[in-house]
Amino acid sequence: MLLTTNLAILLGSYYLLKPVREALILTEGGAEVKSYSSAAQAVLLLLVVPAYGAFGSRVRRLKLIASVTFFFVSNLIVFYFLGKAGVREGVIFFIWVGIFNYFVIAQFWAFANDLFSESQGKRLFPILGIGSSLGALVGAWAASRLINFVGPYGLILAAAGGITTCIALTALADRWGAQRTGEQESTKSKIPLGKEGGFELIWKDRYLLLIAVLTVLLNVVNTSGEFILSKLVVARSLELFGPGAEMARKTFVGSFYAQFFGWVNLLGLVLQTLFVSRIFRYVGVRGSLFILPTIAFTGYTMILLYPALGVVRLLKILENSTDYSVQNTARQALFLPTSREAKYKAKVAVDTFFVRIGDVLQAGIVYVGTMLAFSISTFAAISVALTLAWILVSVGIYREHKQRIPTVS
Repeated sequence: MLLTTNLAILLGSYYLLKPVREALILTEGGAEVKSYSSAAQAVLLLLVVPAYGAFGSRVRRLKLIASVTFFFVSNLIVFYFLGKAGVREGVIFFIWVGIFNYFVIAQFWAFANDLFSESQGKRLFPILGIGSSLGALVGAWAASRLINFVGPYGLILAAAGGITTCIALTALADRWGAQRTGEQESTKSKIPLGKEGGFELIWKDRYLLLIAVLTVLLNVVNTSGEFILSKLVVARSLELFGPGAEMARKTFVGSFYAQFFGWVNLLGLVLQTLFVSRIFRYVGVRGSLFILPTIAFTGYTMILLYPALGVVRLLKILENSTDYSVQNTARQALFLPTSREAKYKAKVAVDTFFVRIGDVLQAGIVYVGTMLAFSISTFAAISVALTLAWILVSVGIYREHKQRIPTVS
């Protein structure tokens, strides 16, 4: 329950920041700048991920998690005051949110993987996922109502308070985890991780490498869909308000995305609460990996044929809600049969750097597509092809996971 509450607050705080991120980047830059900014995150993560691994080799897990989280909270305070002072921080804030989001959530799931065995994780991770979906839903709901009263920068300050609460909950969970299963768990909570870095672990293990490749492909496909949606939303805001009404456009875009995220998270909560545990029971962790790419393949085929804002919005709601529930829980469970070092270091590398490599590839697609004047349908066709590759990689993970855990899991 501590972990579920922690994840709910963490995701709720993040969803206060998502509409702010979209409002700032799209009105100060545009959909193309949004895609290119993702590439900068990957470059920064080449430095951040090894630094994180080195720090994790020197301190116990609670200090690692608390220190990194507190650092991000302090950044939010700085963004608040800069934004209130009129600084145009859309690009920098977008880059920061992308690193923050994947880092703190990867840390959380690494911590959960460290606390539970494979059998416990398979049973309990769907429950933790309910906290994730519920927090995201409440956060998006709150953002859609608060943004018109406190503005984008007020949401930043509210998120900082929520994330600070997560540090205290992590400390309580760490103490509980060390006490509940005796000396072995107590020792794990106190000793630092091994010296191997996250990238080194991934290159040496085919299973981890396949997970990394899957993460890249998943993110290319997903962010391509986000780009398509962003293009259509920006066009709609210009149609309604014109290029000069920047604040009105910011509010419109922020409100659109707050409502969009609300629907995504409502459906995600329903899937997480009613279906994920049953999917795990009947098709297992590895079988559930094929659900999202099947939806994506169908969805982008439809966008290819009819690229209207209403259609894209509906299909992205279905895709994202499945990603945040079924796919996300399955991806977290894939790390249960791995070492502690892989749970923290390799997982953080996968969930940050390799996610952003997907963004880099997608930014390249956007650049080429913009130069060649690709239509929305052409971008959708590229996503269809990449989804087929994603399915093939899922087959490889299925086989590797089956060798590690032969029983249905």
